[in-house]
Amino acid sequence: MRSSSGRGLRPNVLGTFDTVVMAVAGSAPAYSIAATTAVLVATVGFAGPAALLYCAIPMLGIVLAFGRLGRIDVNAGAGYSWVGRTLHPFLGFLSGWALVVSATIFMVAGSLPAGAMTLALFDPELADNPALATTVGAGWFLAMLLVVLGGARLTVRAQLLLTGVESVILLFFIGAALLHEGAAAAFDWSWFGFSHFDGPAGFASGALIAAFYYWGWDVTSNLSEEIRDSRRTSGLGALVGIGVVFLLFEAFTVAVNVILTAGEIQAAGSNVLAVLGAAIWPGVGGKLLVVAVLLSTVATLETTLIQVTRSLFAMGRDRTMPAALGLVHRRWNTPWAAVCVVGVVALAMFGASTALGSVRDVVTAAVAAIGLQIALYYGLAGIAAVVAYRRMLLTSVRDFLLSGAWPLLGALFMLWIFFESLGELSGASVAIGIGGLAAGLVPMIHYWRRGSAYYRPARLDATSALESDGGGGDPHRAHYADKALATDF
Repeated sequence: MRSSSGRGLRPNVLGTFDTVVMAVAGSAPAYSIAATTAVLVATVGFAGPAALLYCAIPMLGIVLAFGRLGRIDVNAGAGYSWVGRTLHPFLGFLSGWALVVSATIFMVAGSLPAGAMTLALFDPELADNPALATTVGAGWFLAMLLVVLGGARLTVRAQLLLTGVESVILLFFIGAALLHEGAAAAFDWSWFGFSHFDGPAGFASGALIAAFYYWGWDVTSNLSEEIRDSRRTSGLGALVGIGVVFLLFEAFTVAVNVILTAGEIQAAGSNVLAVLGAAIWPGVGGKLLVVAVLLSTVATLETTLIQVTRSLFAMGRDRTMPAALGLVHRRWNTPWAAVCVVGVVALAMFGASTALGSVRDVVTAAVAAIGLQIALYYGLAGIAAVVAYRRMLLTSVRDFLLSGAWPLLGALFMLWIFFESLGELSGASVAIGIGGLAAGLVPMIHYWRRGSAYYRPARLDATSALESDGGGGDPHRAHYADKALATDF
């Protein structure tokens, strides 16, 4: 099947190692720790390691769900396609829209700290200038936009450099933290228990923030049309990637609890890794970790751009959004129209963000809002996997656990923290999160009334898909081919 331009995304660009790197970069370990640790500590105190642990268990169920669904439907839209074909097209569109909105918000939430950190490397006082930080952050955003526009091969090469250097710095400081003398608090295994949470609502708030830490590994699913043997590799890359970032998150969260006081963490805000680095290695450590955070931020801007542009590309070729979004560049095989639209919208949001207050205020409100949207589309994908594999769940213990019980646990957990945390968030976060989702009703209803074939899907069933062509068949492709609509290849 083809895109609306007669061309598809370039297949077989990424291998297994590339896919793992993209999954790690998508979760952005250094950026997530820097941007979110102060918020997490303010919410749950010493229970940060517990929040990350108990969010990781159901999150792994969502990773399994994405892997299982990717085996039977290779689609750049990922959850947008899967949820639409198993639960309901309206839910599928809202699932894809949630990713688009959260990723677009992140363009600001991620680029502003990148600008501030770049300025801080030269003069710490410059970093406190919102207008200047916004300008430099927009520069980083445009640079990554051009890389993504240049094609998957260029994107992967840039990611290998950025994430490779970041990982080396983080591993060095984990070792240095183990050897560090002096502590603000003694390590306590209770940090991994439930005693530090303020009831179920407090646990839900902590889990919602922890979900933001992990978010981004699913970029491998949005790249599935460009990955070699993607039915296997996409899920495997996400699984390995989530394991790597989990270990990094836990190691640094424990180090922050041990080495820094709560007052130092709150005062540091998004500079918490710089303060931690300075405590471990005075004079040099802070700047090294700032470099790691900067590289991580730029790297995850790239993966987030991939997610939102591939999702819009899938929507455009299915005529659930303007068909122009499904256009593919003749030379680079990238969805250039979607890339340009995202660039224009994000730059407009950069301008608006300068009126919202400090970098810290914008990032804090955005993190919680993005968490709501993440919880929704992850939860729907988990349920979609159970529905797609329902006829296979009782064939073996393995299928019951990996295709049913664990994805369902992940889905219920994500949907629970979505509803439980609504009453705990600020008005700004709820307005951004729910308002952004509600805005999706306009294009959804418009294109449904225009008769998009997406709203008359071929049902996604694992048994039928795996039996067709030795497991490689996909009735979705034939369905859209008959209607001359655009999809991959």
